[in-house]
Amino acid sequence: MSTQHPDNVHIPFFAENAQLGGEDEVREAYYAYSHLGCREQMWDCEGKEVDNFVVKKLLARYGSFFGEHPLGKDVFLTLRVPNPEVEKAEAKVLLETLESIPRSYDVAHLFSENNVPPIFQVILPMTSSYPAIDNIYQYYRDFVVGQQYKRLGGREKTIADWIGRFYPEKIDVIPLFEDQPSMLNAAGIVGRYMEDKDLAYQRVFLARSDPAMNYGMVSAILLNKVALFRLHLLAEETGVSIYPIIGVGSAPFRGNLGPETVERCTAEYPSVHTFTVQSAFKYDYPQDRVRQAVATLEEREVSTPMEIEEEEALQVVGKCTARYMESVTILSNMINRVAAFVPSRRKRKLHIGLFGYSRSMGGVTLPRAITFTSALYSIGLPPELLGLDALDSDDIEFLREVYVNFDADLVDAVRYFDPESEYVPASLTKTVCDLVDVEPDLEHLECVASVRLALKEGRTADVRSGILRAANIRHFLG
Repeated sequence: MSTQHPDNVHIPFFAENAQLGGEDEVREAYYAYSHLGCREQMWDCEGKEVDNFVVKKLLARYGSFFGEHPLGKDVFLTLRVPNPEVEKAEAKVLLETLESIPRSYDVAHLFSENNVPPIFQVILPMTSSYPAIDNIYQYYRDFVVGQQYKRLGGREKTIADWIGRFYPEKIDVIPLFEDQPSMLNAAGIVGRYMEDKDLAYQRVFLARSDPAMNYGMVSAILLNKVALFRLHLLAEETGVSIYPIIGVGSAPFRGNLGPETVERCTAEYPSVHTFTVQSAFKYDYPQDRVRQAVATLEEREVSTPMEIEEEEALQVVGKCTARYMESVTILSNMINRVAAFVPSRRKRKLHIGLFGYSRSMGGVTLPRAITFTSALYSIGLPPELLGLDALDSDDIEFLREVYVNFDADLVDAVRYFDPESEYVPASLTKTVCDLVDVEPDLEHLECVASVRLALKEGRTADVRSGILRAANIRHFLG
């Protein structure tokens, strides 16, 4: 699943400027399908200038491609809609987006004369309850499609008689779980949602980036593994196939899925059916390598998840999260200061995300996960390491049993670690040295040292250039 997450260093050749938006994102969707081999594009319907005419534009501009690869059959466009329970200012955008689905069907039907809906699935971010998913399913069925049966002015003529039938008759709603309580309750929420529906299958989206932002990398991985195993048990119990999606980025902190780490990432989550291919994956490597990596993802065989000892896993989560939050609170001023210099790669925001800091960390506010990750890498402190100094030898042994790539992911992060950075806690340096022995990337060390010095001396242009030079070495912005 190609996504619009702005973690890329390089600007794609088709973009009109450094910040993708509007028409660039239409071209991006076509590029992901036609050049990279992605079968699905996630389309964010949040923020300003949301384009609800994307299907019409794709078919009008790239008719030859979609004539051979029908949208909704060979390639897929999946909408991520605002959550009205959380994003109050965006709530009615949800209704506008749902109303656009039958219109997209009409456009595709005129284009191909088939009955395949180009859009039939939507993703609900920040899902925390069964009604949150069901409300969207019911609203579409009862008020978007259902309106066609209403009569005009008391006469015999229905809306369907007047402007035509509405298709598809129902949509699939994919819950996206992003915080610890929701992830741990994902199977219960999804199970309740499926009870009164005749579903051939159910897709479930688990976040990997925002949980890392909220609880630390180790906690995010363990929470995903617990959720995936519980979803597997739910599928066995109900007989309804569940197809997990996981939202992974290129930085180890955000999932460590890049063209060079496909096999490792898929081994970590063997039961996941769909992996997100974010912007750094697509634009910070040679196109041939990206296409080959996407093909590997498409061709892989899905298997069962690893069974995990939940009680021990959640104990490790608790310890790691507490230390991680403590460390982030201390670093928050510097993180926000550096974040101001991290370049933006999208004209409109992605969804607001779930950050518990303002509630649980004394009013501390932080940037979005990509910018947060970039800021910490740019001062020589990879965020993957925060919280590790709370773990004892038994915890580490447990992690090496259940976290397949624990050592490999640490190596990937620690090569960009600068123990000379004044922002690194002494206890963390000792922990890192005990866990990993890896040669540092000297060029990256030079870059982050120059960023720290430029920050002290107020040379803002040098801060910006240093952040980008370091990101170019890593092959991801954040």
